[in-house]
Amino acid sequence: MKIKYEFADGDVELEVSDEWASVLAELDRLERNNDKKEKRRHYSLESCTYEGEDFADETTPESIFEQKCADTNISHILAKMSDVQQRRLIMFIEGKSYREIGRIEGVSHIAVRKSIEAAKKIFFNNFEK
Repeated sequence: MKIKYEFADGDVELEVSDEWASVLAELDRLERNNDKKEKRRHYSLESCTYEGEDFADETTPESIFEQKCADTNISHILAKMSDVQQRRLIMFIEGKSYREIGRIEGVSHIAVRKSIEAAKKIFFNNFEK
């Protein structure tokens, strides 16, 4: 059986046995299926532009967060928290664990966790508005 392969510099025809022809045909089929699957998942950046108009949505999670930060006065939200909540939240953001904060302040880690969770709730409830 003859199998034809197309290359950039020309076509090549090979004479192979029927057994090898079926193996090569199956490999070609698998490659086409994989290419088709990959094309469904990926879009080129050129596909975002049509007749000079840009149809791509340029919003990213980072840009949404930055916009919300710009729209929200963080000091106004922090003023709604107690001094203890602010202090513990800052230490938590800096990377300290509940247990470390509890040792520093002389309280249990459970009290610290509850305080930080309440501070997060205040922050995110006011941040989303």
